[in-house]
Order: sequence, then structure tokens, then C-alpha cells
Amino acid sequence: MLNKFQSVISKIVLICVAIFTSVVFVQMVIYFGKNYLTYEPVFNVLVLICALILVLLAALVLIRISDENPVKNKIVLFSLITIFAIVAIIWIKLLPQTQYSDFRAFWHNTPRALSGKSIYQMDNDYFAKWAYQTGFLVYVMAVVKIFGHHIIAIQLLNVLYQVLILVVMYNLVVKIFDNIKMARLSVLLLMIDLDWFALNSQTNNQYLGMLLFLVTFYLIMLNKYWSFGLAGLTLGLGSIIRPIGPVVIAGIVVFAVMYLFISNNKLHLDAVWKLLLTLLIYFVIFSGAGMAIKSSGLNEYGLSNRDSEWKFVIGLDYNSRGVYDQAMVDRFDLKDTRNTMSKKEYSVIRENINYLNSNHKWLSLLWSKNSTLWAQNSTAADFTGFDKIHSARATSLMRMTAYMGTVILIIFSWLGSLLLFKQKFSNNIYLLLLPLMAYAVVQLLIEVQGRYRLEFIPVIAILGSVGLYNFVKMISQKWRGSHSRNV
Repeated sequence: MLNKFQSVISKIVLICVAIFTSVVFVQMVIYFGKNYLTYEPVFNVLVLICALILVLLAALVLIRISDENPVKNKIVLFSLITIFAIVAIIWIKLLPQTQYSDFRAFWHNTPRALSGKSIYQMDNDYFAKWAYQTGFLVYVMAVVKIFGHHIIAIQLLNVLYQVLILVVMYNLVVKIFDNIKMARLSVLLLMIDLDWFALNSQTNNQYLGMLLFLVTFYLIMLNKYWSFGLAGLTLGLGSIIRPIGPVVIAGIVVFAVMYLFISNNKLHLDAVWKLLLTLLIYFVIFSGAGMAIKSSGLNEYGLSNRDSEWKFVIGLDYNSRGVYDQAMVDRFDLKDTRNTMSKKEYSVIRENINYLNSNHKWLSLLWSKNSTLWAQNSTAADFTGFDKIHSARATSLMRMTAYMGTVILIIFSWLGSLLLFKQKFSNNIYLLLLPLMAYAVVQLLIEVQGRYRLEFIPVIAILGSVGLYNFVKMISQKWRGSHSRNV
């Protein structure tokens, strides 16, 4: 009875993932058609075809290399990672050292914080209303304290985190599918996605946060008391660095209840204690960090979010399709106190909801936001200043190259999500899919930007490895079959 219940839940999750990837695939086709087939269509189609052929050839080589020798497996992984690291560092050298958007706030406030000056002047400034960002600021302060105020230190650490993400993702695939060749392909798909690694030049909290969350998933998959304890530590640190912890926690809780508490048609009470251990350590770490920041005088608001309304002000704005819009910002006096601005924000949220209800625009808004977040160019490279020191043609080619990585990921993740219904895998995959689905749903209501998807691109790459592996195997088998008949 319990197994049947678990099986039904699993099928529902897989169906939801398949619907999600199918929608993203359709939205990608629409976006590609509108933006790349309306000008230079022949060139852009040829670029896409060439990109797909190169990926398929690389995948074929990786699959043909035997996975029986552990040393050879390490050499293959090390080679892929070395190539990525070289490209990532070259990318940094092609960019100006300027910091943009929120990244600028972190980098330029660090010297002030280290000298004991206040990081905000009023209770409606950046670090006052979004005090949770102070966690990452402390990390930047530590880096500057050790290496000096040199942005190259942040950049090289970002490359290190990206390398470690590739390693952890590789091990996650092995853990879930027991397939080293598929793990190689997941690394290949992620490392060629410029949209994913473009922001390594910026003071960006997404890569370190992403690494900590992926390590958390791996530790939970080990299913030991000690690993659940360490998972609480990495989950707490990840949430301090990148405040998407609640979404990750929701996925972990559902996974623990559905796939650890229920196992082999029996209830396992030890799973409850393991989960509580993780959550307890997470709570102690996160709360302790908040209190430490308060007591240090760095931020009197700790790690709180004092302006959660703003995400909904933007996210439910039909005119901007849920994307940051200066016209909406101009409706507010940013010099107002937090209390005054909060009342205005609630008023605008109600106004947005009334408009969506009366004009039946909910579906249109949600469709547009999902496309912006998952199917379109992430615009991550636009936050690097590439266009400031390179020609318009070079910038256009760079954006095209970046988006090709995303297109390839979308195509093979869509195929992979459909093949999951036939693929053999452990229940550990749901520990990745549940937070992904939770995040996709939450983002339908709040502000979206293409770069907000970066944390879950490794999960998309894992799905993509399923599609790419099976696709290459099918082509290889048909080729051998055709060749043998001709002979």
C-alpha cells in the first residue's frame, strides 16, 4: 500500500517535470524564432546545427571512453574541468573589472563595512530593507580582508566554486543513475553554457550558494546521521550566502517524508530524526549568524527580509511582465521610511491583482514570466560589461554563443524528462526535482530575471544528460546497425 502511494506521488512529480520542460521547450522555440529567425535566419540556424553537432560529437567521444577503470574516469573528469577552468579564466580576462547592479552594492560597500562605517543611511536603503544580503557581504569582507580589495580574488574564487559544482554534479549523477558516462555528459552540458558561468566576473553570491546547496543534496543522499548533520551545516551556510533556503528546505522536507520515511513498503522513524537533525542545525546556524551580525553592529536587522513586498510589486506587474521596471520604481519615493513605503507597496500589489483579475491576464503574465526565467537568454552576460569594451558585432556573437548553450540544455532536458518514465534511477532524483518545481512555482509570483535560474541550471543539466546519453546511444546503435548491414 505504501509503495503504491509512493509510486503515485513519483509519477505526479515526473509528470509535472515533463510538463514544465515541455512548456520551456515550446517557449524556447518561440523565442528563438522571434529573435534569431527574423534576421540572418540562415546563419543562426547553421550556428545552432553546428553547435548541436559539436555537442553530439563530444558526447560520443565521452561515451566511447570506457568507464571501467577508475583512474581513467578521473583523468576524463579532470580533463573536462581543466578545459572549463581555462575558458572561465579567459572569459574573465575579456571583461572589464567593473561591478554592476547588486554586485556593485556588495563590492563597494565592503571597504565601508571593514572601516566600521554604516552600510546604510536610512531604514529603506539596500542593506536595511534586504538585510539578508549582509550574509554574503560578510563573505566578501572576509575575502577582502585576506586578499585585499582586488576583484580578481573574488573572480578566481568564483571559478573555483564553478569547478567544484561540476565535480559535485558529476557525483550526484553517479549516485542517482549509477552511470559514469552520463555523469560526464552532465559536466559537458553545464560547462559549455556561457549563460551559466558568465557572472564569475562579478561579486555574485549564486555560485557559492549553489555549491553549498548541491553539497547539501549529496550529503542527504548518503542517508547517514552524520551526513544529515553536515547537511544542516551546508544548508545553513548556503542560506546565509544565497537566501533561497526556504525553497530548498521545502523540497528536502517533502523528499524526506515521501522517500526516506516511506521505504520498501515500511515506515522508517529514523528518517524523521535525521530530518529534524538537519533542520535543527540549519536553524542554529542561520539564527546564530543573524544574531552575530546584529551584535557586531554591522546590521541592526540581522539577516531579515524587511521588504518582501517588493518582489510581489514587480512580480505581479503586468506592464513589465514581472521583470524589474524603472517606471514602477519611479512610482515610489525611495527616501520614504520603510513603514511608509511598505503601505504604498501593499497598495500597488492590490492594484496589480485587481488588474489581473478584471482583465483575465493571469495566464498571460505567468506564461511570460516562465519564459523570461527559463526559456530566454538569461541576460547574465549583460551584467558583465562585455558590450562596454567590445564591438556591437562581437557582443551579438557572444550573446548568440551564450544562448546556444541554453538552447542545447533545454532541448536535451526536455528529452531527458520524457525518458525518465523509462529510465532506471534511484529515488534520490526527487531530492533535485522537488526543489526545482518549488522554485519554478514561487518564481511565478515574484520578480523574475533570467539570471535567477542559475542555481537550478545544474539540475537542468542532469536532466539534459539523460536525454543526451540516450540520444547518442540511439544514434550510435542505428549507425552500427546500418553499417553492419552494408557490410
